[in-house]
Amino acid sequence: MELQLVLVLQGLNESLSNRQVYSTLALTSYLLTVWVNLVLVVTVSLDKALHQPMYIFLCNLCCAGVCGASSFYIKLLHDLLSEEHLISYVGCLTQMVVSYAYVFSQFTSLTVMAYDRYLAICQPLHYHTLMTFQKVVVLLLLTWTFSLLESLVGIVLTSQLPLCSRYINGIICTNWEVVKLSCSDTTANNLYGFLIVFLHTSQTGLILVSYGHLIRTATRSESDRRKFAQTCTPHLITLLVFSTSLLLNPLYSRYGGPEGPLQSAMAVEFLVVPPIINPTVYGMKLTLFLIKLIKQSVSQ
Repeated sequence: MELQLVLVLQGLNESLSNRQVYSTLALTSYLLTVWVNLVLVVTVSLDKALHQPMYIFLCNLCCAGVCGASSFYIKLLHDLLSEEHLISYVGCLTQMVVSYAYVFSQFTSLTVMAYDRYLAICQPLHYHTLMTFQKVVVLLLLTWTFSLLESLVGIVLTSQLPLCSRYINGIICTNWEVVKLSCSDTTANNLYGFLIVFLHTSQTGLILVSYGHLIRTATRSESDRRKFAQTCTPHLITLLVFSTSLLLNPLYSRYGGPEGPLQSAMAVEFLVVPPIINPTVYGMKLTLFLIKLIKQSVSQ
């Protein structure tokens, strides 16, 4: 039975001689990722002035980032301390569900955040009427519902494939690497993959179109330009970083050369870079709020 199969991750074979170095780097990176995201979420939670839809969506983005990073780092740290790099088939599927739910939620969250900024800048007089607390909750629920459904459908399709090998050329389980182990027809998986790519490429296009309207609106007044620079520029940087990082994974999986430390890093960049960059980009402004809160607490 496939679910009882144990898979072998071959991506760390060339890193065994530097195990302590890689373990230290991985642990430091993971702790830093958790820390910067936690600081941002705590800052937003403590300051009532930040209890706004934009910052609520930002906290959701950070929580998703921690989930995505955890799906990678926890297994990586375990493998760096082990002689054998094994993962059960169920564990492999679980890792894929979490990591892909993170990816899909990032795209959907960025789309929701672009919609929020569009309403705030293009329709400021109706913003609080259109973006109510109830609507924020509905958007968050839809973000995670669709993300989990997209992830689960893909994993269910993959789990139906009979596997002819148990050696994965990488340091994590990805859908394409597992599909490549199959010895049967994968047309359904490929079609679903193209559908997902089309869907999220359309989301990216929708974000860019909305920002076209935002830029035109922002040029009308100094206050709109300032609002755009403060809230939209970080969002565009986040979208660029995430899209670039995500693009490296399928490109390497399909066209990459022999596995090595650099290739392994490229394949997992989407789980490493965005979760630590996103809160840092937004945190440049929010850190000032945190410092103010600390000073107020000390003075009291």
